[in-house]
Amino acid sequence: MAEMKNNYSTLMHRFSKSSYKEENVKIKKAVFPVAGLGTRFLPATKAMPKEMLPVVDKPIIQYAVEEALASGIEQIIFVTGSGKTALENHFDCQYELEDTLRNRGKIDLLKTIESLVPKSGTIIYTRQSEPLGLGHAIWCARDIVGDEPFAVLLADDLIQSEVPVLYQMMMEFDRLRASMVATIEVPMEDTNKYGILDAEEAYNGTVRIRSMVEKPAPENAPSNLAAIGRYIFTPRIFDLLGRQEQGAGNEIQVTDSMVELLKEQPIFGYKFKGTRFDCGDKVGFQMANIAFSLEHPEIKDKLTEYLKKIIS
Repeated sequence: MAEMKNNYSTLMHRFSKSSYKEENVKIKKAVFPVAGLGTRFLPATKAMPKEMLPVVDKPIIQYAVEEALASGIEQIIFVTGSGKTALENHFDCQYELEDTLRNRGKIDLLKTIESLVPKSGTIIYTRQSEPLGLGHAIWCARDIVGDEPFAVLLADDLIQSEVPVLYQMMMEFDRLRASMVATIEVPMEDTNKYGILDAEEAYNGTVRIRSMVEKPAPENAPSNLAAIGRYIFTPRIFDLLGRQEQGAGNEIQVTDSMVELLKEQPIFGYKFKGTRFDCGDKVGFQMANIAFSLEHPEIKDKLTEYLKKIIS
């Protein structure tokens, strides 16, 4: 324990001049880039946003919003595109439905529906007018976020955990006062699907990032440590994203701006506690449905029985 404390003290001294030092500033805002077309799930997403695909009985986006609110986030910022009205309606009042449930005495369902609608001002929508990449989507929220640290959540990355992953990261941010990203280890053959980190161990499982590469071929990847869809940024990232420089896929990549940010401020990779499911992938989406179903009190027993039957 003494060695861990000494390592942490050394780390803080090393980066105290370059990290975001307004220690009283809490993370209150979270950006949700939800403008994507969801082409990997066509035809299901032809008329429905991919974020509205259900895992058990809740759309993917609701899990991410619940994670943010449970972590203490006060303002949800959706960066949307065309065809996202179903998502907006999901987090709004539906008086006819609520009245029907009330008249039929379905009070538990009514409470569930009402709980989806945060108090006024909690959710704000802004548009990404062109599909120019994740970095551009985050940049579109700059005027709403302002000059303060903020979180970014990608709903496709659904994480099953006892403690919300964003909360885990926010606690680490309070100690380090620096940008960070959630990380996982991936098979080397899959490095071309992720932003891959060149990093060194820093403190208690947290790594200090030296550099990042967006979707490198396995033979060019610096490691198999990948960034996934939970970020915390200092506001300086907006200036770098504002350069509108195109990277991999001719899109404005947040990874490229993070590499530039590393020249001025440290960035850390956080190895979270939990299981991540890639719900932007058909296999990952089905795995998430099974995992969350096995935790659902109404269906887990019958599902377990069925899974045992088909496996045997």
